[in-house]
Amino acid sequence: MSDEEPVLRGETHIGRVALRVADLERQTEFYRDVVGLAVRESDDERAILGTDNGPLLELIADPDAPERAPEQTGLFHTAFLVPTRAALGDALERVRTRWQLSGAADHLASEALYLSDPEGNGIEIYRDRPREEWERTETGGVRLDTLALDLEELESISNGRVSVPRETTVGHVHLEISSLEASRAYYVGGIGMGVQYQYDGALFVAAGDYHHHVGLNTWRGRSEPASGGGEQARTLGLEWVELVVPDRQSLEDLKARLSAQGREITTEDHGDQSAFSTRDPDEIAWRVRAAGN
Repeated sequence: MSDEEPVLRGETHIGRVALRVADLERQTEFYRDVVGLAVRESDDERAILGTDNGPLLELIADPDAPERAPEQTGLFHTAFLVPTRAALGDALERVRTRWQLSGAADHLASEALYLSDPEGNGIEIYRDRPREEWERTETGGVRLDTLALDLEELESISNGRVSVPRETTVGHVHLEISSLEASRAYYVGGIGMGVQYQYDGALFVAAGDYHHHVGLNTWRGRSEPASGGGEQARTLGLEWVELVVPDRQSLEDLKARLSAQGREITTEDHGDQSAFSTRDPDEIAWRVRAAGN
């Protein structure tokens, strides 16, 4: 089997994303009013946002934490996947009314809007085209591109919804990393994702035949991990990403692959040991759990 083909089953998906933030109230209001997430839990220390189907984003208050340094690796954007084109039009209307859009693109497999939150964390809100319309590469991956998106036509189909539909998920995360070679060894050789597309300093990998669950790029020349010595630095920005695998056997297989690479594994304290934590070559933290746990 070539490394273009995923080992992880297609039911694997991104779960929650956690961000360390300086102004919890402002960030919570932003993700509620602009992105359109519902506040599920909130206190002085953290807020959990998502939909009726479950949590998608955790905000951790840390007003004294330093900002991520320009040379450090970390989050490029969190990508919220909405189920319909009308929902993407709703998102565009919210962003234009309450915030500012930084970009938009037709990626062939998807249509996407780009913005940043008040603390500079990148965000993508996107919708997928039907899979039967996706173009495939010679190796079976998904062909991606960056084309112009007609924003006026998109906003014209908005229904004026102030929140995302309950089917909304975190479709993927995109990370700024220091080495494509090292990240490929980890996400493909260790995690077991397959290469879907690559170009100009970027690599897109996924479980199953999805266009990507993780984007990786070296576009800004990041050279330093956001933490060191195996411990995560206390900086604003990405705290961890959750990967949800289909079942306990998938979890054990993944743990074995990472252990065989010499990656450090920390078992989460859930009694049944149905979750663990690990870090990529840039010390970006991942929490892995089996679905239903």
